Amino acid sequence: MTTYQYRCAGCGPFDVVRPIGEARPEEPCEACGHQSRRVFTSPMVVRTPAALARALHAQEASAYEPCVVDEVPASRRTSARTTDPRHALLPKP
Repeated sequence: MTTYQYRCAGCGPFDVVRPIGEARPEEPCEACGHQSRRVFTSPMVVRTPAALARALHAQEASAYEPCVVDEVPASRRTSARTTDPRHALLPKP
């Protein structure tokens, strides 16, 4: 459904929701009933944030060609475990 904007000479602008391509050149005003002309406005184009665009692209790419990983990336490797009981008191990253 798309929102189309119309302007009544007496009451001002109002919106009408219709399926795409079914907008009429004139609509009756919701308040007074007089025929009102359609106002052409710019489309509501929203830009996708870069992080979301990367995630969507990765999702699309992995649908047909999954990314195979041989090992855990260096940034996600855990550090070596220690047996020293004093290290248990240290804050964990």
